[in-house]
Amino acid sequence: MYSTFPMGGRPGRHGRRGDRMFPFDAIEDQLRDLTGPRGGRAGRGDVRAAVLALLAEEPMHGYQIIREITERSAGVWKPSAGSVYPTLQMLADEGLVEVAEQDGKKVYNLTEAGRAEAEAASGRPAPWKSAAEQDVPESMVLPRAAMRLVQAVAQVATSGTPVQVRAATDVIDEARRRIYTVLAED
Repeated sequence: MYSTFPMGGRPGRHGRRGDRMFPFDAIEDQLRDLTGPRGGRAGRGDVRAAVLALLAEEPMHGYQIIREITERSAGVWKPSAGSVYPTLQMLADEGLVEVAEQDGKKVYNLTEAGRAEAEAASGRPAPWKSAAEQDVPESMVLPRAAMRLVQAVAQVATSGTPVQVRAATDVIDEARRRIYTVLAED
C-alpha cells in the first residue's frame, strides 16, 4: 500500500520518480505501448460540441466538463484545460454561455442562443461517443480495460482515504482471484 507521498513525492508531479503516481504512470505507459495511441486529439469543433452538449444538461465549471468528457469516453479522450477553457471563453464571447461565480469557481451556463445551438446539434452523436466507440481490435480489448483499471487505482491512491484505499485493494485482490478462475474454467 502507498503511504502519503513516499520517497519525497509531491502532488501534481505525475510521472516523476519520487512521486506516488510514478508506479502507476509506468504501468500505464507499458499498457499504452501495447494498446497504441489513445485515438488522437479531438479537434476544436469536437471540444466545442462536447462543451455545448454537457452544458445543455446542467451548468458546470471547467474541471467538471473535463471530467465528464473523460468519463463518458471511457478514458479515451481527456481534453486538456488548454483546450476547454479557451473554448468556454470563445463561447462566452459569442454570447452562447454566461459565467457566474459559485463557491469561488466560474460556473458556465448556456444562454438562450447557446441552448438553440446545442439543440440544433442534438441529433448528432456526442463527440465523446465517437472517441469511446472506436474500432478496437480484439487483441486490444483486455489491455485497454487494464489501462482503465490502472487509471482508477491511481485515482484512489492519490485522492482516496485510507479506508477507500483498503477497500480498493480488497476489490483488486478479488478481481485477481476471479480472473484466475476464468482461466481455470476452460
